[in-house]
Amino acid sequence: MFFLSMCFVSFIFLFMLGIFLVLLGFYFLMYDLIIFIEWEIISLNSSSIVMTFLFDWMSLIFMGFVLFISSLVILYSDDYMYGDLNINRFILLVLMFVISMMFLIISPNMISILLGWDGLGLVSYCLVIYYQNIKSYNAGMITALSNRIGDVALLMVIAWMLNFGSWNYIYYLNFLKDSFEMNLISVFVVLAALTSSAQIPFSSWLPAAMAAPTPVSALVHSSTLVTAGVYLLIRFEVVFMDWLNVILLLISGLTMFMSGLGANFEYDLKSIIALSTLSQLGLMISVLSLGLVSLSFFHLLTHALFKALLFMCAGVLIHFMNDSQDIRYMGNLSFQMPLTSSCLMISNFALCGMPFLAGFYSSDLILESISLGYLNMFGFFLFFISTGLTVCYSFRLFYYVLCGDFNMSSFCFLFEYNFSMLRGMLLLLIMAILGGSILSWIIFPTPAMICLPLYLKNLVLLVSFIGGWIGFEMSSLGLNGKLISLDFNNLVIFFGSMWFMPYVSTYGTSFFPLFFGYYSLKVFDFGWSEYFGGQNLNFLFMNLSGFNYWFQYNSLKLFLMFFVMWMVILLFVLII
Repeated sequence: MFFLSMCFVSFIFLFMLGIFLVLLGFYFLMYDLIIFIEWEIISLNSSSIVMTFLFDWMSLIFMGFVLFISSLVILYSDDYMYGDLNINRFILLVLMFVISMMFLIISPNMISILLGWDGLGLVSYCLVIYYQNIKSYNAGMITALSNRIGDVALLMVIAWMLNFGSWNYIYYLNFLKDSFEMNLISVFVVLAALTSSAQIPFSSWLPAAMAAPTPVSALVHSSTLVTAGVYLLIRFEVVFMDWLNVILLLISGLTMFMSGLGANFEYDLKSIIALSTLSQLGLMISVLSLGLVSLSFFHLLTHALFKALLFMCAGVLIHFMNDSQDIRYMGNLSFQMPLTSSCLMISNFALCGMPFLAGFYSSDLILESISLGYLNMFGFFLFFISTGLTVCYSFRLFYYVLCGDFNMSSFCFLFEYNFSMLRGMLLLLIMAILGGSILSWIIFPTPAMICLPLYLKNLVLLVSFIGGWIGFEMSSLGLNGKLISLDFNNLVIFFGSMWFMPYVSTYGTSFFPLFFGYYSLKVFDFGWSEYFGGQNLNFLFMNLSGFNYWFQYNSLKLFLMFFVMWMVILLFVLII
């Protein structure tokens, strides 16, 4: 029965726990509470192994959001994965994923952070290869190997922290702020965060991980694996040097620009949303590198709400489009699937920063803080052009999928009957509308007064309108538009392939070993070793056996000659 299924039980438990932790986090924030809990696991000869848990407003609210979103993803999966014989295994993998994230969030200890980090990497590999085919295996492998670089960086942090006498980093951040060891540790932490959050040059694994089931994508891209690096940076931001912040700002700003540009050349629905996640991660990290930690965390939370909803809507569309993900086959779905289309539209507008939706409160505050702050012209343009590109690909997606003419979808019989999927989406829809305002009132109880000239105040609106107009024009391009792009084919390929990053990090690294393997197989295994080995020896023995057969083919002269020869040899032996 449904009420006794693992999906429903997991949903109820995670949902109630998530709501409780969010309310507890609000309480901790209002009263400025921090609680450390130490659990002595084992004590042997005056040496003790202690597990430490850190509960402050940041960890509690983030844990609550992860549990809330994962509960709705599990409820959504009950219908999305309907008919899968291994759905219980899928739910257990998702629960292991969430538990690993919990370890990472509440640990002030590098050992237990590594435990959660490794858990995320291992379980994400199992979830990416869930649909067992060659594409999924390749995507799972690049996901796992990219995150292993972060593991090595965290192991180096653990090794260097032996100098301090403990692995509880939270005790040393302010005390050893300018020491050489802490500077080195912060470099390794940044490297680990860049791999997990898929910043340049580790960006290619994030779109590849779209091979996973859509509920997994909703969980990974909203609040778990990719945000683990941002959360680690938020915790360590105190010790970052100025030059490290500048490097972090450059890398994240270029990632934000690159992914926003690439999404405008993409036709795969899930890849567009994945590239938008990459763009938003770049925004979070670049804001963090400017020292606006609370603002970065605020955007992390609001982004989790509407991005999970966006992926859920994409999953419903793919589900009803007979597993087609190409947006060129969609069109006019707002008439056929009004409720799903409304959820998709609201989450898309929240991503663009439409006023009074969740994304508006964080992204508008970020852009105005940047306009007020001390930032050079290059960084300023990266922020605002990336905002325009975000609006551009969002409107392009909106017009391709929900408006326009019927395409392949006119041959499908579409109606919304998956009530579990819709229930999960509607709960997230409420949070995508109200979540930003509630969080902004609680996290920033005192309104920030940002006084800017009129042209800077209106710059956000200007780039948004220009981006939306370009997105509309791109969606209305016909065949001649495709032919025009052929004239600039190399440029289109460069921008559409994330600046050739997949060719460098995936195809590039695998091409030469595979080429040399094929060459050695052809030249050595199928070539000279066969000539000097099996095939040539076989040919030689075949010829010898044929000659021997002819030699012994009932010839009286040969038999008589052999008889005489053996008699002569025998007499010779006897004489000697």
